[in-house]
Amino acid sequence: MVYYAHMRYKQKRVYSWSPGLAYTVGLIASDGCLQKDGRHIDLTSVDIEQLHNFQEAIGRKLPISSKFNNNNQKAWRIQFSDVAYYDFLLSAGLTPNKSKTIGSLDIPDELYSDFLLGLFDGDGSSFGFVDKRWKSSFMFYITFTSASPLFLNFIKATNTRRSHTTGGFVHKSIRAESLAYAKRDSHLLFAYMYKTGHVPSLTRKKLK
Repeated sequence: MVYYAHMRYKQKRVYSWSPGLAYTVGLIASDGCLQKDGRHIDLTSVDIEQLHNFQEAIGRKLPISSKFNNNNQKAWRIQFSDVAYYDFLLSAGLTPNKSKTIGSLDIPDELYSDFLLGLFDGDGSSFGFVDKRWKSSFMFYITFTSASPLFLNFIKATNTRRSHTTGGFVHKSIRAESLAYAKRDSHLLFAYMYKTGHVPSLTRKKLK
């Protein structure tokens, strides 16, 4: 489906599903916000590369400003008005004030890996450690964080269907919920997310 900006815009914009737009939906689902006015979108990150990746994926050179978050840490922000893109995000299942209410999203199967990479770049992480109970063992995990258990259950079910993971468990973290995968499933998810190379990705997370 294609979405057109209202005629009050000087330039008509068109949005239809593509790897880049699927990646932006993942970023907005994690670090973004749809404002209640029905036209403004906000994306904030402490990593400026993420905002450059968003610009590349959406195909627009949007202004980037700086701000300080609640922890007095410098962050970077893109805020722009685009009715067509706002409606495109609504059609995918995103809503204003989505943090605790987001649930299932309508992502085309063939573009789910690009969406998942955007989600991982936004609210995902990976970590590893040596388990002293077993000699020469190294454990590592990949996690996705959200304030909505419904959303994490949707991600878990879709990961099982699309990337053939068999595990994954949702647990309470400090401020939200986390969906965690152990070693075997982490291998599957990394290979699945980075398989196409059609979209940008955060360098530090890919290298890690």
